[in-house]
Amino acid sequence: QVQLVESGGGLVQAGGSLRLSCASSGSIFSFRAMGWYRQVPGKQREWVATITSSGSTNYADPVKGRFTISRDNAKNTVYLQMNSLKPEDTAVYYCNADTIVPVAGIVTYWGQGTQVTVSS
Repeated sequence: QVQLVESGGGLVQAGGSLRLSCASSGSIFSFRAMGWYRQVPGKQREWVATITSSGSTNYADPVKGRFTISRDNAKNTVYLQMNSLKPEDTAVYYCNADTIVPVAGIVTYWGQGTQVTVSS
């Protein structure tokens, strides 16, 4: 069973930066893709960014140009660099990873989340 552990959240003023980390208990080479989502209480979880096993990245429109997703295969860790933060970026941020398991098919793992709060 793979475990994903997020860290790096906190309180920051608008315009500031944070870097989130997602450490995997297993090798991230086995994942088709890893990504970040965020959720505000009372709303659905929202996709933020994805990085594939080949290194291709994709971003949701609200964060394009401000957030950068990257991976360090040697450390089995994915990062989310968040710059020019806005109050509307306030949310719990979750890391996820997709892999293909024989018979079971696509399996998705989730971390426990890390709180990001941006003050105005």
